[in-house]
Amino acid sequence: MLLPRDRLPDSFHERHAALRDYFCDKDANAIQVDEGWALGMYWPDDADRHVDPRLDEGLAWWAGGVRRETMAFARKRAGRVLRSLYDTWTLQSWCEWLARRGSTPDNLTVLHVDDHLDLGSPRLFSSDGAWKDAITGAEVSLSVPSSVQAAIESGAIGMGSFLTPFLHAFPQCDVRHLCQPPKSRGTTDYDIELITTPDTLIAPGRPRPAIRLTKTQAPPGPGRFRVTPSLDDWLEDIQPGPILLHVDMDYFNNRYDGDSDWEEHKEPLDPDLGTVSGTIDQMTEALATSGLVERIEDAVVAFSPGFFPAELWASADARLKAGLRSLYG
Repeated sequence: MLLPRDRLPDSFHERHAALRDYFCDKDANAIQVDEGWALGMYWPDDADRHVDPRLDEGLAWWAGGVRRETMAFARKRAGRVLRSLYDTWTLQSWCEWLARRGSTPDNLTVLHVDDHLDLGSPRLFSSDGAWKDAITGAEVSLSVPSSVQAAIESGAIGMGSFLTPFLHAFPQCDVRHLCQPPKSRGTTDYDIELITTPDTLIAPGRPRPAIRLTKTQAPPGPGRFRVTPSLDDWLEDIQPGPILLHVDMDYFNNRYDGDSDWEEHKEPLDPDLGTVSGTIDQMTEALATSGLVERIEDAVVAFSPGFFPAELWASADARLKAGLRSLYG
């Protein structure tokens, strides 16, 4: 990909920061050529790029020969549950569910268990009522799961932005986001607003899908987004209809939060394994006692390297499987 000279700073450090901010999960480098900047993108394999010093333990447990540069593609399905390393695959799994279902449900609830909103703007351009992958130029449609897979593999849809295109396609979802302190200390309800935000690098000014959350006093329901640390408030008055579940394991422990300066965090979410196990049990028990587990038609569990500590993956996975065993069928 070629970019005009004025799109990136001349300073190496400023340019590196701008590319990291834009592409997020993928690394990019820019080489100056006569026409401007020649841009190359790749999945990082350098150990210094991955902040968890015990990452190799998690990769060995996952098995299958996964390496740092292939983590973005790692996923396994069992029953109604897709397990992945990157949570981006949640979107593709839900698109496959829609394709199998054959029709769009009237009422749809998303249970979002995560230490992040995941409402960033993906690198998709809006074009004549369709979306285009900003990196490859290919059309992306949620009704075509393979196109979503391609956009994930290109880096156009990444961690932290997978929920945005889903809500643009299904704005009447009732989203319930379970999030622990310090990021959530009370229950807040929002209206979901579909907006666009201008691109800043590949095609400055072109609209990309985005979400705005506006506080409301209205109760949760279609077209609303509830953020809460309370299990009772999370599952309050769930509407009839199918449920989609997303569990990012960094909800239970987000020691690193993707930050190389993680040791300087003032209030890290870093409970020990015993506390993590107890929190998993509380969440799965709440789902079971509310009678909602059997209404979950598709679930994705993401282990989030660089966020959820790798030495906890195996134990936490076993605990979650035990609590949601009917989904793994």
